[in-house]
Amino acid sequence: MAQQLLIYENAVPISKKRHASFSIKGGNDYYFAKSANSVPLTTVEFSLAAAHFPIIFAGSETDIMPVAVMGLRENENLFINEDGSWAVSYIPTFIRRYPFVFSSGDGGKTLTLCIDESYKGCNQDGKGERLFDSAGEQTQYLTAVLNFLKAYQTQFQITQAFAKKLKDLDLLEQMGAQYRTRDGQIRSLTGFMAVNRDRLKALPDETLLSMLKSDEMEIIHLHLQSLNNFSKMTGLLPEDKAKDQAEPAEEKAESTSSKKAAKTAKN
Repeated sequence: MAQQLLIYENAVPISKKRHASFSIKGGNDYYFAKSANSVPLTTVEFSLAAAHFPIIFAGSETDIMPVAVMGLRENENLFINEDGSWAVSYIPTFIRRYPFVFSSGDGGKTLTLCIDESYKGCNQDGKGERLFDSAGEQTQYLTAVLNFLKAYQTQFQITQAFAKKLKDLDLLEQMGAQYRTRDGQIRSLTGFMAVNRDRLKALPDETLLSMLKSDEMEIIHLHLQSLNNFSKMTGLLPEDKAKDQAEPAEEKAESTSSKKAAKTAKN
């Protein structure tokens, strides 16, 4: 659940009693995600996200998930402009669903819709969309939110199964990316994984064919292509912290198996 609550400060279950007079005023201010240097990404998002973000795999031995990398350093999101607007055309669903989120205390068997009451768009002044109408029934807006999060949860579970399959096939390897600061210091990003091309090519023909028919090969290809975005991200660093050159993450990923340099860490 911690991975699901990266950008949430005060998520509480939505109820008629507590939120009868609550409204949500949306906007284009994504400053709430300013400290999120990565967020979970579902496979259905890869085709659009791969144009902007490096897509890597992170997590524990039993819980691996694709992640869109949005910052080269801790607590820094390079895709949010100074005015709070999003800097590129695609916004991950994890971000778009905010301030709403599902919570669960029984391993996902039951889900409770929550809202982050710290979101500045939450108000009791009637600004924006009401959560409940005057009769205490959920509005069309809240119903749409609920359906959106249900669809996201379904895709999240599908993606978890895909990531588990990659692990079971031993396709994932530890990787790292390096970049050089303007003052010549070498900085590293470690603790995540990528698909090993050689291991992928070595799979049995029947497995490769099955993955091709199920579109899993396309998803893997998008993941590998997206690693080139690491070098692009260095150009997004603030001027006083920019680097002179960066080592492409994909090359680093392919050499990691021999160097064994990556250390496990969570984003």
